[in-house]
Amino acid sequence: MAETFQYGSLKNEVVTIPPGRGQPPYQHGGQPAPNSAVGQIQWMAPPPSIPGCPPGLEYLTQLDQILVHQQVELFEAFTGIETQNRYQIKNALGQQVFFAFEESELCMRLCCGPGRGFTMHVVNNLNQEVLRMVRPFQCCSGCCWCAGSCDHCSRTIAIESPPGQPIGHVRQRGSSWKAHYEILDANMDPVLKIRGPCWFCQGVCCTCDVDFKVLSLDEDHEVGNITKQWAGFAKECFTKADNFGIQFPMDLDVKMKATLLGALILIEFMFYEQKKNKNNRY
Repeated sequence: MAETFQYGSLKNEVVTIPPGRGQPPYQHGGQPAPNSAVGQIQWMAPPPSIPGCPPGLEYLTQLDQILVHQQVELFEAFTGIETQNRYQIKNALGQQVFFAFEESELCMRLCCGPGRGFTMHVVNNLNQEVLRMVRPFQCCSGCCWCAGSCDHCSRTIAIESPPGQPIGHVRQRGSSWKAHYEILDANMDPVLKIRGPCWFCQGVCCTCDVDFKVLSLDEDHEVGNITKQWAGFAKECFTKADNFGIQFPMDLDVKMKATLLGALILIEFMFYEQKKNKNNRY
């Protein structure tokens, strides 16, 4: 029996998010309750269980593209006080696949801004936690020049499915000006690399998308990409709600697909969470 998630706990139980945190209240059988205020959300049909696939990640076996939409936080937009991030994760048809919500301490958000440590809980359409991303707080880290010389200077995030069972890691690497990451498996062995552009911006005069290329280990083949999409003038200028997309081969290992989702979250915090909050530097 899944229990209601209590903010501030880091237990390994299957969790559900309470009504009002981006998901509708559920009735018996896992269907949205009648007259739900957000019952109009389109859900991707759950696939059957697949041997060897972490429970709940079967959705990813049917996808070669994921869309991630950060939800607008009105309280944060009006007050400037950092709130916990929430994301809708959809397929190419706009059907919701997962919902992700951050767990972090208020003091950490206020003092450390985008450099904060957090746990990102990812739940399926039955409100069951199927994926967990853990980013530790790392003081004096994140510089692309220093990340290659010392692991303590590298931003990292661990991906777990089920919660408590590591399936992959993302680690920042030194690369001079460019954003550079390694995608690692559960044993910390490199599998893929991510290379960002040397310089990028988005604004009123620059509305193009920004691509972070997913490459093979030898960097000779482009496997996919993580794209920061232009979200529109109002959202880009007045909020920190960003839109992203991931493309990868349909037959890519489902654990690596989930790890690329973790890479997207790390990139979002490192490059886009801070841009409209100039008081936060790391």
